[in-house]
Amino acid sequence: MSLPAIVRDRLTTAAHAAQEKSAEHLVALAVGERLGLADAFLIVSGGSERQVEAIAEEIEDQLREQHDDHPLRREGRGQGHWVLLDYGDIVIHVQHPEDRAFYALDRLWSDCPTIELDGVEQSAAPSEAPASEDLQQEA
Repeated sequence: MSLPAIVRDRLTTAAHAAQEKSAEHLVALAVGERLGLADAFLIVSGGSERQVEAIAEEIEDQLREQHDDHPLRREGRGQGHWVLLDYGDIVIHVQHPEDRAFYALDRLWSDCPTIELDGVEQSAAPSEAPASEDLQQEA
């Protein structure tokens, strides 16, 4: 299945917006053949709750300014752990690293092809969450 150019353009805009706010582990996946409800997922991580919120806000701002696009649905705003932005044909997941490791969307959708985006360096999130002892030591 070929990704429509407008979807690729909007996905690229969202990825660049996320990078502007120092998002980590950006991955764009073509989920259309497997899911049927959307063409693509963009999954990114933010290092803190504030950063997760800032990344999601920047993505929304850039998609609105550059493509006159607004999400059909937003989930998780104000909580800073996982913000989901549903644009119909693309769904954007901005996750705190602990939530990303726990829910493992990268692994769940690993059989879907990665979408190469111009000027966007992609890398999957680390596959495992930190051990609970490591989290306690950091606190």
